[in-house]
Amino acid sequence: MVALAERGGGEHQKFVDAAKVYLNALAAENDFAIDHITGTEGINEEFLAQYSLFIQLNYPPYRWAPIAKEAFVDYITQGKGGWIGFHHAGLLGDFDGYPMDPWFSQFMGGIRFTHYLPDFAKATVKIEDPKSPLARGLPPSFVIDREEWYTWSQSPRPNVQVLATVDESSYVPNTMIKMGGDHPVVWSNPHYKARNVYIFMGHHGGLFESPDFVQLFRNAVFWAAAQTPPNTH
Repeated sequence: MVALAERGGGEHQKFVDAAKVYLNALAAENDFAIDHITGTEGINEEFLAQYSLFIQLNYPPYRWAPIAKEAFVDYITQGKGGWIGFHHAGLLGDFDGYPMDPWFSQFMGGIRFTHYLPDFAKATVKIEDPKSPLARGLPPSFVIDREEWYTWSQSPRPNVQVLATVDESSYVPNTMIKMGGDHPVVWSNPHYKARNVYIFMGHHGGLFESPDFVQLFRNAVFWAAAQTPPNTH
């Protein structure tokens, strides 16, 4: 598997650093090989052919090298490997002087980023599909202590399979920045051949102190890579 991560500092870098430590340990324990990259310059069809899983650790869906984007679209649409996207992978708006990428927007369920919680909020995540392999070992709901809880132009639900939502009524502190009810935070798009899952959470390294987030991360790796997880958690 290969993990593409943002270059940078701050909270996102702490998440990337913690994820890298976790992925390296998971790979060692389960006889996987993992490579880490911090840009799309080296991505092409031959590069992606080496990997059964592509993980986007907070890398946004814009500013990709054109050849990389073309190869990635082929990888996903032809089901050549699996995909997991975290947090910034859903930053589907006009940012840093780059326009929104329409292909990524469609891949993510036809949505567009609209807002976030700059002061963060604690909230309860509810599992909608407990029978999914992505929910293996997870309770019906769990608390995430601190996140930005992006809002989008609309719920992706009509176009995707929702695994989990955030309960906006559970926000602490409360905020007016809400989607008004249906707020998916983990989902998969069945209209593409590649096994794919977007996990909204991923702003800071402290997430790896949550056993439920770690279990979700672990489930996603095995499922998206089409591997059967060992029984131990």
